[in-house]
Amino acid sequence: MRYVLMVSHGDFAEGLHSAVKMMTGERDDVLSIGLKDGMGTPEFAEKLKAIVSTLEVEDEIVLLADILSGSPFTTSLQVLDEAGFMDKTVVFAGMNMPLAITAVLMKDNMDLESLKTTLVSEGKEGLLVYEPVIETDDNEDDI
Repeated sequence: MRYVLMVSHGDFAEGLHSAVKMMTGERDDVLSIGLKDGMGTPEFAEKLKAIVSTLEVEDEIVLLADILSGSPFTTSLQVLDEAGFMDKTVVFAGMNMPLAITAVLMKDNMDLESLKTTLVSEGKEGLLVYEPVIETDDNEDDI
């Protein structure tokens, strides 16, 4: 099975997981864990190890992290490496809702290389500046 694993500082991963669940339904192949305020990285690592220990040797992981090189990111890489999953893991930093939804819905429909390209595109497309259109009445005569 291919899993989506979301990791973050605070409650971001669990909150995003909850929002994704609203869009995709309840799924056993989506996991999340956050490094809570006051929690050290050793405790985070232990909780992540407990999650990873439920996976099968042949499983693959799409890891979504909140920021590159943050403690959840680096600790997750270490835990996945120690558990023997790094060669079966594709890693993304800067997760957002479009990226997460696409990861969940498309992860089983394409190979990992195609999935990488698709997810990077979706993540980038999900970030934009909204410019409202202001209508003017050009039919009024100037006085």
